[in-house]
Amino acid sequence: MSSRSGSTRDYETSGQSRHHSASPPVPEPSDTETEGLIFYHMDLYGSKERFDIFPEEPSGRGDRSLGDMRRESALSSEKVQCPQEAGYDLEKEVAELAKMYGLDEDREKELELLGGHLEKVESRWPPAHTEKAGSQDSIYNISKSSSSVKDSSQSTKQQGLPDEASQGENQSKARADDEAESSIWSRGGLSSGGVSDEWNSQAVSEEEEEEEEEAEAADVFCSTCKIPIRAFDKLFGDHKDHEVAQLPSAVESEKEEIHKNMCKLEEQIAQMENVASHLEEIFITVEENFGRQEQNFEVHYNDAVQVLAQKYEEQLEALGEEKRQKLEALYEQLVSCGKHLDTCKELTDETQELFLENDKAEFMKAAVTMVDRLEEFLKQEVDLELSTLPDFEERVIDVSEVEQLMNSINAIPAPCAPVINPQAPNAATGTSLRVCWGLFSDDTVECYQLCYQPVSNERHSDGQAEHTLKVKETYCTITDLLPNTQYEFWVSALNASGISPPSERAVYVTAPSPPTIKNKKIRSCENAALVCWESRDINPVDSYTVELSKLTDEENDDIITESIVGIPNCEVLIHLQPTQKYHIRVRAQNLGGSSERSEPVLIQTTGTCFYLNEDTAHPLLAILDDGFTISCDELENPECDLPVYDNSFTRCIAILGSLIPFPGKHYWEVEVEEDTEYRIGVAFENTPRHGHLGANNSSWCMRHIITPSRHKYEFLHSGMTPDIRITVPPRRIGILLDYENCRLSFFNADIAQHLHTFNSHFQHYVHPCFALETPGILRIHTGITTPPWTALP
Repeated sequence: MSSRSGSTRDYETSGQSRHHSASPPVPEPSDTETEGLIFYHMDLYGSKERFDIFPEEPSGRGDRSLGDMRRESALSSEKVQCPQEAGYDLEKEVAELAKMYGLDEDREKELELLGGHLEKVESRWPPAHTEKAGSQDSIYNISKSSSSVKDSSQSTKQQGLPDEASQGENQSKARADDEAESSIWSRGGLSSGGVSDEWNSQAVSEEEEEEEEEAEAADVFCSTCKIPIRAFDKLFGDHKDHEVAQLPSAVESEKEEIHKNMCKLEEQIAQMENVASHLEEIFITVEENFGRQEQNFEVHYNDAVQVLAQKYEEQLEALGEEKRQKLEALYEQLVSCGKHLDTCKELTDETQELFLENDKAEFMKAAVTMVDRLEEFLKQEVDLELSTLPDFEERVIDVSEVEQLMNSINAIPAPCAPVINPQAPNAATGTSLRVCWGLFSDDTVECYQLCYQPVSNERHSDGQAEHTLKVKETYCTITDLLPNTQYEFWVSALNASGISPPSERAVYVTAPSPPTIKNKKIRSCENAALVCWESRDINPVDSYTVELSKLTDEENDDIITESIVGIPNCEVLIHLQPTQKYHIRVRAQNLGGSSERSEPVLIQTTGTCFYLNEDTAHPLLAILDDGFTISCDELENPECDLPVYDNSFTRCIAILGSLIPFPGKHYWEVEVEEDTEYRIGVAFENTPRHGHLGANNSSWCMRHIITPSRHKYEFLHSGMTPDIRITVPPRRIGILLDYENCRLSFFNADIAQHLHTFNSHFQHYVHPCFALETPGILRIHTGITTPPWTALP
């Protein structure tokens, strides 16, 4: 029986419980057991011999035997197994449901995913359910038997027999019933304990398998419930009407959301770090302010004590002086009284001696003298009042100064010196500056006093005017300043207690003035342009910026299509696109910022453009208003005494155009008169100004001479010309300069006729040159697209 004691169970039903003396303590029920039932494991495992050790009891009291319970359990197991034995087709039912709900071919993939799980779903109905059902039936029978035993026992107790014999008989009968019931419970526990253990272990394994299968089969994500689910659950489960998404996309969405949250978290961390840093700064500032206030209290306390000590000394000294004066006055009065008293005594003694004189003559003689003395003495006024009183004046110490000092302890101290900030980039214009400063303390400030003056390069700058402004904020914009000029600033803080020391001086500079583009020095070709300008400021600037606006219509004039920054000089070579129009503007830059834009200049990249250099013109040569027409009215004395420039021609009435500094091909035309003699071509910068064009090795030109018989044309270089006859005098001459192919060609542009070509290696860039040998006019045309007929084989 010792082996059975470990398997005895306690059964509870309808809130009643029966405890036997042989039963061990009842443990807590597990989650896998049926609600209301408690199972205990047995030492004997599910063998058939376990039923043989307990003999079957007769069913004399209306209870079912253990064999009946086993038969009912077997029958219930057969009922549960019937659906499996009948070949229940779950796949067919799924197909019928899909057809019923009108699923189309778009759900075939999901059904295919479910098809792999159909066999697993069918295997979810194992015989373990039958065993579970059987055990429940047997438990139910045992429960009925137990309840009948309880009812009989209770009915016996309620009858209440009067005699002791009947009571003892009833007690023995109840004890026998209890033993029978205990044996039934023991056999029931043996018969159901093994089954329940097997069912519990199998149920747990089934749940684990189901969880693993669900985790493996989850291929969609329920956006409503926020959990991964199977496609089967979306079709027929609780998630049928929920919004779902593909699992990979849901994963990416969640990762993105997590990343956003991480970014927000990092931002919060950065903010908290900034707050912590700021709190540390405030902590340090509090410590510094406490030290300053403590020092301020100590200074005021020492001042108050010093003032009180000084007042005490002054009053004590005054009191001593008053005492001395009183004592001196009383002493003088006491001495005077003593002298008067001595005189009185002396007169009294002499008077008494006089009364004792017997000689009447002597008495009369002495009495007359004594009377005179007494009368004279009695005429003197004797001051019997005190010259001074013994009381002293009540002296009150004036503590108003001390009170003022005490009150000033609670007053705010004078502020510390502000710190002026260095100039921020692009914080200035040509006439204004924005100055900023800060106060790195908690001092109370009512306003600031800003002072500034221009920076002078001279040693003595006393003549520079100093300006002062009072502002409330920690910044100020100063206007009406000079462009590209340095100013030094310093600032002080003010409050009711006074003014702070001035800050360190900071130098600010205003932005430059807008540059001025030199229109007559701009040169351009089909793919480049050389732009020159000049600064309007006395002080140098740091750099320049050129802004280009491509003109495609009239509305995009101000749209900047390209900017060239960091230009150190006042000219720049810009690469452009052919056959386009550009507006070019220039800005000047310095530490203060950028100047306003200059006036725009129009550049067309249809051909080569240049201007005539007036500095090289002969005094007899005039340039008309259009800037591209030259004329000469008289040639009587080419070497006249008119003023000339250092770079102008003196013998040949000529002029040079601006340098053409672009490689490639360049084309321009010259309109001439048939009765005018001229020279046109190109020349180096250093061509002699006292000679003729074409007469040296630094110039190449075409010359027209009128002879009595014909028009003669020469193509001169170093004074030599080939023998060429031109039958049709050209009225419009085209000149093609080809740097790459080392050619200089001349054409009759009216009839597209090639006249001559110089083949020469140009070691330097050249200038167009023009000269008149008879009175006449030459008209120069630039910006012309190179004609196709100028191409030479």
